[in-house]
Amino acid sequence: MREGDRRALARAITLVENGDPLAYEVVREVYPDTGSASVVGITGPPGVGKSTLIAALVRRIRTEEKSVGVISVDPSSPFTQGALLGDRIRLSEHFLDPGVFIRSMGTRGHLGGLAEATLQALLILDAAGKDIVFVETVGTGQSEVEVIGIADTVLLVLMPGSGDSIQALKAGIMEIPDVIAINKKDHPAAKTMLSEVRSILTLDKERAWKPPIVLTEAVNDEGVEELWAKVEEHRAFLDEEGLLEARRRKNLAGEVFAVASARAKTHLQRAVENDPELRRLLDEVQQRELDPLTAVREIMEKVFKLGDGHGTHTH
Repeated sequence: MREGDRRALARAITLVENGDPLAYEVVREVYPDTGSASVVGITGPPGVGKSTLIAALVRRIRTEEKSVGVISVDPSSPFTQGALLGDRIRLSEHFLDPGVFIRSMGTRGHLGGLAEATLQALLILDAAGKDIVFVETVGTGQSEVEVIGIADTVLLVLMPGSGDSIQALKAGIMEIPDVIAINKKDHPAAKTMLSEVRSILTLDKERAWKPPIVLTEAVNDEGVEELWAKVEEHRAFLDEEGLLEARRRKNLAGEVFAVASARAKTHLQRAVENDPELRRLLDEVQQRELDPLTAVREIMEKVFKLGDGHGTHTH
Protein backbone atom coordinates (compact mmCIF):
# COMPACT_ATOMS: atom_id res chain seq x y z
CA MET A 1 0.00 0.00 0.00
CA ARG A 2 2.84 2.36 0.88
CA GLU A 3 4.20 1.79 -2.60
CA GLY A 4 0.86 2.85 -4.02
CA ASP A 5 -0.15 -0.67 -5.14
CA ARG A 6 -3.71 -0.18 -6.37
CA ARG A 7 -5.10 -3.49 -5.20
CA ALA A 8 -3.63 -3.07 -1.75
CA LEU A 9 -5.06 0.44 -1.66
CA ALA A 10 -8.48 -0.76 -2.73
CA ARG A 11 -8.44 -3.48 -0.09
CA ALA A 12 -7.35 -1.09 2.65
CA ILE A 13 -10.21 1.28 1.81
CA THR A 14 -12.68 -1.60 1.75
CA LEU A 15 -11.55 -2.45 5.29
CA VAL A 16 -12.20 1.16 6.26
CA GLU A 17 -15.62 1.15 4.66
CA ASN A 18 -16.64 -2.04 6.42
CA GLY A 19 -15.44 -0.71 9.75
CA ASP A 20 -13.10 -3.70 9.96
CA PRO A 21 -10.85 -3.63 13.06
CA LEU A 22 -7.93 -4.31 10.72
CA ALA A 23 -8.45 -0.86 9.21
CA TYR A 24 -7.41 0.69 12.53
CA GLU A 25 -4.22 -1.32 12.56
CA VAL A 26 -3.42 -0.22 9.01
CA VAL A 27 -4.09 3.45 9.69
CA ARG A 28 -2.16 3.35 12.95
CA GLU A 29 0.78 1.79 11.18
CA VAL A 30 0.93 4.29 8.32
CA TYR A 31 -0.10 7.45 10.17
CA PRO A 32 3.50 8.65 10.66
CA ASP A 33 3.91 8.59 6.85
CA THR A 34 1.02 11.01 6.30
CA GLY A 35 0.94 14.76 5.90
CA SER A 36 2.52 15.14 2.49
CA ALA A 37 -0.66 15.04 0.37
CA SER A 38 -2.40 18.26 -0.48
CA VAL A 39 -6.08 17.83 0.43
CA VAL A 40 -8.76 19.65 -1.55
CA GLY A 41 -12.35 19.42 -0.35
CA ILE A 42 -15.00 19.87 -3.02
CA THR A 43 -18.53 20.58 -1.93
CA GLY A 44 -21.75 21.99 -3.31
CA PRO A 45 -25.38 21.03 -3.88
CA PRO A 46 -26.25 17.92 -5.93
CA GLY A 47 -26.33 18.28 -9.69
CA VAL A 48 -23.93 21.17 -10.11
CA GLY A 49 -21.45 19.06 -12.03
CA LYS A 50 -18.88 18.41 -9.28
CA SER A 51 -17.85 15.06 -10.75
CA THR A 52 -17.30 16.49 -14.21
CA LEU A 53 -15.29 19.31 -12.68
CA ILE A 54 -13.19 16.87 -10.65
CA ALA A 55 -12.57 14.84 -13.82
CA ALA A 56 -11.35 17.99 -15.57
CA LEU A 57 -9.13 18.99 -12.63
CA VAL A 58 -7.65 15.50 -12.43
CA ARG A 59 -6.84 15.66 -16.13
CA ARG A 60 -5.17 19.03 -15.60
CA ILE A 61 -3.11 17.76 -12.64
CA ARG A 62 -2.01 14.62 -14.49
CA THR A 63 -0.26 16.77 -17.10
CA GLU A 64 2.21 17.58 -14.29
CA GLU A 65 2.85 13.91 -13.50
CA LYS A 66 1.36 14.33 -10.03
CA SER A 67 -0.62 11.43 -8.60
CA VAL A 68 -4.19 11.93 -7.47
CA GLY A 69 -6.68 10.28 -5.14
CA VAL A 70 -10.42 10.99 -5.17
CA ILE A 71 -12.74 10.03 -2.34
CA SER A 72 -16.40 10.71 -3.02
CA VAL A 73 -18.85 10.72 -0.14
CA ASP A 74 -21.64 12.18 -2.21
CA PRO A 75 -24.45 9.62 -2.29
CA SER A 76 -25.75 11.16 -5.52
CA SER A 77 -22.40 11.07 -7.26
CA PRO A 78 -22.11 8.57 -10.12
CA PHE A 79 -18.56 7.52 -9.16
CA THR A 80 -19.49 3.87 -8.92
CA GLN A 81 -18.25 1.37 -11.46
CA GLY A 82 -21.86 0.61 -12.32
CA ALA A 83 -22.55 4.12 -13.46
CA LEU A 84 -19.36 4.09 -15.48
CA LEU A 85 -20.71 1.32 -17.63
CA GLY A 86 -23.47 3.70 -18.60
CA ASP A 87 -20.61 6.12 -19.21
CA ARG A 88 -22.54 8.88 -17.51
CA ILE A 89 -19.27 10.35 -16.42
CA ARG A 90 -16.00 11.37 -17.92
CA LEU A 91 -14.01 10.08 -14.99
CA SER A 92 -13.95 6.75 -16.78
CA GLU A 93 -10.76 7.77 -18.57
CA HIS A 94 -9.07 8.11 -15.18
CA PHE A 95 -10.01 4.67 -13.94
CA LEU A 96 -7.41 3.18 -16.24
CA ASP A 97 -4.68 5.62 -15.20
CA PRO A 98 -2.38 4.06 -12.57
CA GLY A 99 -1.58 7.54 -11.21
CA VAL A 100 -5.21 8.11 -10.24
CA PHE A 101 -7.20 6.32 -7.56
CA ILE A 102 -10.95 6.97 -7.35
CA ARG A 103 -13.29 5.63 -4.73
CA SER A 104 -16.90 6.17 -3.71
CA MET A 105 -17.48 5.73 -0.01
CA GLY A 106 -20.68 4.16 1.21
CA THR A 107 -22.12 5.78 4.31
CA ARG A 108 -23.19 2.60 6.02
CA GLY A 109 -22.04 0.69 9.04
CA HIS A 110 -19.60 3.16 10.51
CA LEU A 111 -19.82 3.83 14.21
CA GLY A 112 -18.13 7.20 13.91
CA GLY A 113 -20.05 7.92 10.76
CA LEU A 114 -18.88 9.50 7.60
CA ALA A 115 -16.20 11.67 9.18
CA GLU A 116 -14.37 8.64 10.51
CA ALA A 117 -14.46 6.56 7.34
CA THR A 118 -13.39 9.50 5.21
CA LEU A 119 -10.55 10.47 7.52
CA GLN A 120 -9.20 6.93 7.44
CA ALA A 121 -9.48 6.65 3.65
CA LEU A 122 -7.77 10.01 3.30
CA LEU A 123 -4.88 8.99 5.54
CA ILE A 124 -4.45 5.80 3.55
CA LEU A 125 -4.26 7.67 0.22
CA ASP A 126 -1.87 10.17 1.82
CA ALA A 127 0.39 7.40 3.12
CA ALA A 128 0.27 5.71 -0.29
CA GLY A 129 2.02 8.78 -1.68
CA LYS A 130 -0.78 10.56 -3.54
CA ASP A 131 0.28 14.16 -4.19
CA ILE A 132 -3.25 15.53 -4.25
CA VAL A 133 -6.38 14.05 -2.71
CA PHE A 134 -9.87 15.33 -3.51
CA VAL A 135 -12.66 14.71 -1.03
CA GLU A 136 -16.08 15.28 -2.56
CA THR A 137 -19.25 15.77 -0.50
CA VAL A 138 -22.68 17.29 -0.89
CA GLY A 139 -22.58 20.48 1.15
CA THR A 140 -25.69 20.25 3.25
CA GLY A 141 -25.74 18.39 6.54
CA GLN A 142 -23.53 18.46 9.61
CA SER A 143 -21.65 15.28 8.72
CA GLU A 144 -20.63 16.67 5.33
CA VAL A 145 -19.34 19.82 6.96
CA GLU A 146 -17.24 17.62 9.26
CA VAL A 147 -15.93 15.65 6.32
CA ILE A 148 -14.88 18.74 4.44
CA GLY A 149 -13.28 20.05 7.65
CA ILE A 150 -10.16 18.00 7.00
CA ALA A 151 -9.25 19.79 3.75
CA ASP A 152 -6.37 22.24 3.30
CA THR A 153 -8.40 24.05 0.66
CA VAL A 154 -12.18 23.99 0.34
CA LEU A 155 -13.68 24.51 -3.10
CA LEU A 156 -17.39 25.24 -3.33
CA VAL A 157 -19.06 24.48 -6.65
CA LEU A 158 -22.28 26.32 -7.43
CA MET A 159 -24.29 26.66 -10.55
CA PRO A 160 -26.71 29.33 -11.66
CA GLY A 161 -30.14 28.46 -10.34
CA SER A 162 -28.91 26.71 -7.18
CA GLY A 163 -30.28 29.52 -5.04
CA ASP A 164 -30.48 27.60 -1.78
CA SER A 165 -26.70 27.38 -1.55
CA ILE A 166 -26.51 31.15 -1.90
CA GLN A 167 -28.96 31.38 1.02
CA ALA A 168 -26.76 29.04 3.04
CA LEU A 169 -23.71 31.20 2.33
CA LYS A 170 -25.63 34.33 3.25
CA ALA A 171 -26.95 32.85 6.46
CA GLY A 172 -23.46 31.72 7.38
CA ILE A 173 -24.58 28.09 7.65
CA MET A 174 -21.95 27.23 5.09
CA GLU A 175 -18.40 28.06 6.08
CA ILE A 176 -16.90 30.52 3.63
CA PRO A 177 -14.96 28.30 1.23
CA ASP A 178 -11.44 29.18 0.02
CA VAL A 179 -12.25 29.06 -3.68
CA ILE A 180 -15.62 29.20 -5.43
CA ALA A 181 -16.46 27.85 -8.88
CA ILE A 182 -19.63 28.80 -10.69
CA ASN A 183 -20.09 25.97 -13.14
CA LYS A 184 -22.15 26.25 -16.35
CA LYS A 185 -20.85 29.73 -17.02
CA ASP A 186 -22.85 30.08 -20.26
CA HIS A 187 -26.06 30.05 -18.24
CA PRO A 188 -27.87 33.42 -18.52
CA ALA A 189 -27.89 33.82 -14.73
CA ALA A 190 -24.18 33.10 -14.23
CA LYS A 191 -23.12 36.77 -14.11
CA THR A 192 -25.90 37.63 -11.65
CA MET A 193 -24.80 34.79 -9.43
CA LEU A 194 -21.20 35.93 -9.62
CA SER A 195 -22.10 39.38 -8.31
CA GLU A 196 -24.39 37.91 -5.64
CA VAL A 197 -21.65 35.66 -4.32
CA ARG A 198 -19.16 38.51 -4.49
CA SER A 199 -21.42 40.73 -2.39
CA ILE A 200 -21.78 38.01 0.25
CA LEU A 201 -18.00 37.65 0.42
CA THR A 202 -17.44 41.38 0.92
CA LEU A 203 -19.40 41.17 4.20
CA ASP A 204 -16.47 39.28 5.65
CA LYS A 205 -13.81 41.95 6.07
CA GLU A 206 -11.72 39.98 8.53
CA ARG A 207 -10.31 37.38 6.18
CA ALA A 208 -6.75 37.76 4.97
CA TRP A 209 -7.53 35.46 2.06
CA LYS A 210 -10.19 36.76 -0.31
CA PRO A 211 -11.90 33.73 -1.88
CA PRO A 212 -11.64 33.99 -5.67
CA ILE A 213 -14.68 33.16 -7.80
CA VAL A 214 -14.03 31.38 -11.09
CA LEU A 215 -16.55 30.82 -13.86
CA THR A 216 -16.14 27.33 -15.32
CA GLU A 217 -17.73 25.09 -17.91
CA ALA A 218 -16.39 21.70 -16.87
CA VAL A 219 -17.82 19.82 -19.82
CA ASN A 220 -15.43 21.54 -22.21
CA ASP A 221 -12.65 22.41 -19.77
CA GLU A 222 -13.34 26.14 -19.75
CA GLY A 223 -11.99 27.92 -16.69
CA VAL A 224 -10.47 24.71 -15.32
CA GLU A 225 -6.89 25.89 -15.75
CA GLU A 226 -7.71 29.13 -13.91
CA LEU A 227 -9.62 27.27 -11.19
CA TRP A 228 -6.70 24.97 -10.49
CA ALA A 229 -4.36 27.97 -10.45
CA LYS A 230 -6.54 29.55 -7.72
CA VAL A 231 -6.50 26.35 -5.65
CA GLU A 232 -2.71 26.30 -5.89
CA GLU A 233 -2.57 30.00 -5.01
CA HIS A 234 -4.53 29.33 -1.84
CA ARG A 235 -2.14 26.56 -0.95
CA ALA A 236 0.82 28.89 -1.57
CA PHE A 237 -0.86 31.56 0.57
CA LEU A 238 -1.16 29.12 3.49
CA ASP A 239 2.49 28.18 3.06
CA GLU A 240 3.77 31.75 2.86
CA GLU A 241 1.75 32.95 5.83
CA GLY A 242 2.79 29.89 7.81
CA LEU A 243 -0.88 28.95 8.19
CA LEU A 244 -0.87 25.43 6.77
CA GLU A 245 0.47 23.83 9.93
CA ALA A 246 -2.02 25.71 12.13
CA ARG A 247 -4.92 24.85 9.85
CA ARG A 248 -4.00 21.18 9.86
CA ARG A 249 -3.67 21.10 13.63
CA LYS A 250 -7.10 22.67 13.97
CA ASN A 251 -8.58 20.33 11.34
CA LEU A 252 -7.16 17.19 12.93
CA ALA A 253 -8.38 18.23 16.37
CA GLY A 254 -11.78 18.93 14.80
CA GLU A 255 -11.84 15.46 13.24
CA VAL A 256 -11.01 13.83 16.56
CA PHE A 257 -13.94 15.64 18.21
CA ALA A 258 -16.28 14.96 15.28
CA VAL A 259 -15.58 11.24 15.37
CA ALA A 260 -15.68 11.09 19.16
CA SER A 261 -19.04 12.91 19.21
CA ALA A 262 -20.50 10.63 16.58
CA ARG A 263 -19.42 7.57 18.55
CA ALA A 264 -20.66 8.99 21.82
CA LYS A 265 -24.03 9.66 20.23
CA THR A 266 -24.30 6.09 18.91
CA HIS A 267 -23.22 4.72 22.26
CA LEU A 268 -25.81 6.85 24.00
CA GLN A 269 -28.65 5.79 21.71
CA ARG A 270 -27.78 2.13 22.16
CA ALA A 271 -27.55 2.48 25.91
CA VAL A 272 -30.98 4.11 26.09
CA GLU A 273 -32.53 1.52 23.78
CA ASN A 274 -31.18 -1.34 25.88
CA ASP A 275 -32.04 0.06 29.28
CA PRO A 276 -35.70 0.05 30.38
CA GLU A 277 -35.02 2.63 33.08
CA LEU A 278 -33.51 5.11 30.60
CA ARG A 279 -36.31 4.45 28.12
CA ARG A 280 -38.76 5.27 30.92
CA LEU A 281 -37.07 8.66 31.36
CA LEU A 282 -37.71 9.42 27.69
CA ASP A 283 -41.34 8.39 28.05
CA GLU A 284 -41.74 10.72 31.01
CA VAL A 285 -40.30 13.60 29.01
CA GLN A 286 -42.66 12.80 26.15
CA GLN A 287 -45.59 12.81 28.58
CA ARG A 288 -44.36 16.13 30.03
CA GLU A 289 -43.86 14.58 33.47
CA LEU A 290 -40.11 15.14 33.48
CA ASP A 291 -38.29 18.09 31.95
CA PRO A 292 -35.70 17.34 29.22
CA LEU A 293 -32.67 18.68 31.12
CA THR A 294 -33.34 16.56 34.17
CA ALA A 295 -33.63 13.56 31.86
CA VAL A 296 -30.32 14.52 30.24
CA ARG A 297 -28.64 14.73 33.61
CA GLU A 298 -29.86 11.31 34.65
CA ILE A 299 -28.89 9.73 31.34
CA MET A 300 -25.41 11.28 31.48
CA GLU A 301 -24.92 10.05 35.03
CA LYS A 302 -25.91 6.56 34.14
CA VAL A 303 -24.30 6.13 30.71
CA PHE A 304 -21.15 8.20 31.07
CA LYS A 305 -20.82 8.13 34.86
CA LEU A 306 -20.76 11.91 34.78
CA GLY A 307 -21.70 13.56 38.04
CA ASP A 308 -24.23 16.33 38.48
CA GLY A 309 -24.46 18.25 35.24
CA HIS A 310 -25.09 21.64 36.85
CA GLY A 311 -21.70 23.02 35.93
CA THR A 312 -22.33 22.33 32.27
CA HIS A 313 -25.40 24.55 31.88
CA THR A 314 -24.92 27.50 29.63
CA HIS A 315 -27.67 30.05 29.81
